[in-house]
Amino acid sequence: MIGYVEERESARYWFGNEDERILELVAGRYMGANPPVPFALRAFSKAGILQNRDGLYDLDFSERLPQAEEGDYVYAFGLVWSEGERSIDGVMEVLGPVRLFVNEKLEYRSTVVDELDPNARIKLPLTFGYGWNTLLIEARKTASGFGCRFGADEAKVRIMQVLAPFADRKGSAGWVYSEPVKSADFGEAGQAFPDWRKSEADSGRKWLPAVQWQHRELALPNLERMYGRPDRTAAGYGWSSIRVPASAAKLELSGRSYGPAQIWLDDRMVVRVAESGAFRAEIDVTPGVNQILVRAVSSHDGWGFELQAAAQGRTLPLSQPVTVHGNTSPWLYLAPLPVEATYTPAQIRSIQSPFAGLDGFVYWTVDAPSTRVRPYYENAMLSNKWTTGGATNYGRWDYPLGVTMYGLLRTAQALDRPDMEKYALSHIESCAQMYEYSLWDLEEYGFPAINHQLVLIKMLDNCGSFGSAMLEAYLSGGQPEFRKIADTIADFMLTQLERREDGAFYRLCEGEYSANTMWADDLYMSGPFLIRYSQATGDPAAINEAARQFLLYRRYLLMEDQGVMSHVYDFKYGKPTRIPWGRGNGWVLFSLSELLERLPEDHKDREDLLAMFRELSAGIAALQSDSGLWHQVLNRPDAYLEASCTAMFVYAFSRGVRMGWLDRTGPYAEAAMKGWEGLARHAIDLQGNVHGVCSGSRYSYSPYYYMDDLRTVLNDNHGIGIVMLAGVEIMQLKAALMRSADERS
Repeated sequence: MIGYVEERESARYWFGNEDERILELVAGRYMGANPPVPFALRAFSKAGILQNRDGLYDLDFSERLPQAEEGDYVYAFGLVWSEGERSIDGVMEVLGPVRLFVNEKLEYRSTVVDELDPNARIKLPLTFGYGWNTLLIEARKTASGFGCRFGADEAKVRIMQVLAPFADRKGSAGWVYSEPVKSADFGEAGQAFPDWRKSEADSGRKWLPAVQWQHRELALPNLERMYGRPDRTAAGYGWSSIRVPASAAKLELSGRSYGPAQIWLDDRMVVRVAESGAFRAEIDVTPGVNQILVRAVSSHDGWGFELQAAAQGRTLPLSQPVTVHGNTSPWLYLAPLPVEATYTPAQIRSIQSPFAGLDGFVYWTVDAPSTRVRPYYENAMLSNKWTTGGATNYGRWDYPLGVTMYGLLRTAQALDRPDMEKYALSHIESCAQMYEYSLWDLEEYGFPAINHQLVLIKMLDNCGSFGSAMLEAYLSGGQPEFRKIADTIADFMLTQLERREDGAFYRLCEGEYSANTMWADDLYMSGPFLIRYSQATGDPAAINEAARQFLLYRRYLLMEDQGVMSHVYDFKYGKPTRIPWGRGNGWVLFSLSELLERLPEDHKDREDLLAMFRELSAGIAALQSDSGLWHQVLNRPDAYLEASCTAMFVYAFSRGVRMGWLDRTGPYAEAAMKGWEGLARHAIDLQGNVHGVCSGSRYSYSPYYYMDDLRTVLNDNHGIGIVMLAGVEIMQLKAALMRSADERS
């Protein structure tokens, strides 16, 4: 077998030259395997364990537990869900003696060297199994310190959300930690670990942060209990829902307000209370689920409300208006807000952004001590292989998914499939609509729970690819939020990104393996976004910068003797790696075709860029294998055949022929057709799975890193979108060639 798929199981075997059906197959499989699961809303205690800007959970107990004495032990306990077996690098920064248990197995024990080194940072290879995995950290107080910082390496990419154990906290987010104890409770021979499925009391220990009110607090009105009594008049909201039986025509609302109040049923105000006291009202009602919104103003009598609902003489239960895991109350609360602030009920019934409060922004809370509603992206915890397996990618912002969304948008257009377009737009919107919230979340909690890479932009990988797909949607009538995010990304690229003395983008990355390097990949991570940003703004500065970068990168990376690009130039060594990685070259040629498509015909750099496109096309075409696929390392016939670079070359050649950029159209059209046939025959199976895509790459001066260490991953997101884009371009190439033949005949 030459490729990855047995002939009878290939898309080519069953669909032949029906490119539309192959595109439907790949797109349909992707959407089916990645259902539009929303962000998870969870109860989270602000008094609990927070993350730092590196995404490490700050388990420094020195200030958190000042009553602890030297020699005391504290335990931190949490759960991590995994969709399958996952390998991930953990990071431990030791502050004192610690032990880490994963699924009740000792994975790390600090040494005296670690404990006394203030810069100790230990990488721990960890493996999680399918389902719930337990994390237990034991910390002992000494004069040197007390606790640790722990999390996933590259935490904004390899997301590791920790949930609370114990039945009492089911569904809540965050670690729990014990009060100090004098002896080691767990992990010793013969000592059982706490059972996370049972109640806290069954563990024999008290765990923090507290999630239950004290008796004196329960006696206070609800808003006063949660927010205190403000020193100036304030407003607050309660939000719930009720299901009215089909036979009911009237609904009775009764209760008490501790100040002026208003009550809405859906968008209709049904009760107005002028001052403190009891109220009762009977109102016409529509059967089914109705949203209840209460606005309560503080007064000298207190702050809050009580409300009951009944129909046909029976009390009706209230329920959460949106599912917040870990919330045991039917209400969500929002306060303190300026009393003069006016919102419609629809504006308030939103979880998309924080609200301007009396002293800064506020967001929804639940009726428990210091406990907030917090949205989480937890659909996929990436392993070291950069793949999510069976977990859905929906709602994630990262660069491979930028290509995927672009592929879906173009496929939807080519096949006239509004459902595909709706799916891609929904994914993009799920990130963009929560942008303001995610910025606030970062400042409030130290590390975001959603939109990790978008709000922690440090390099082009974090923003350019998905930002380009977002602008593609914006240019077709997308939402205003898209432009606001694009402005932030453009400012980063054009004014903040590291540059060499000649203006070329590069990766400074101090302290990392990739410090002081230039990657061919970054022409894709920057170019397509800058091109579309110029379209969106009408300002040529961004597309001019893109053109400049291509010519600068050519100076550093072009292997002139072979007509292909080196993957990386390492300024530490003062030379390129001279390894022509397939996908790295694919990023360049793919993005250059996008630039030439939109660059004005009279642009000063156009002829040089056309020459670069033709030069690379000739070098790459000469290295195509008999199968139609290209090799992982382009000039190594002993390297494996790789699908994502093949798809990129098919895409670029098809465009070069169709748009008249290539001198010898015949050979390039043939190479594009042969490459697409190779993908359909050897890399796409009849279920729409894409095989033969190498995982996300680091870099090396050795070709064997790319050939032996970088293995292929089934349905890797680096390949799915570009395979769709290649299919779209092949369809357009065939149509163009047919029109040309008709014109000649």
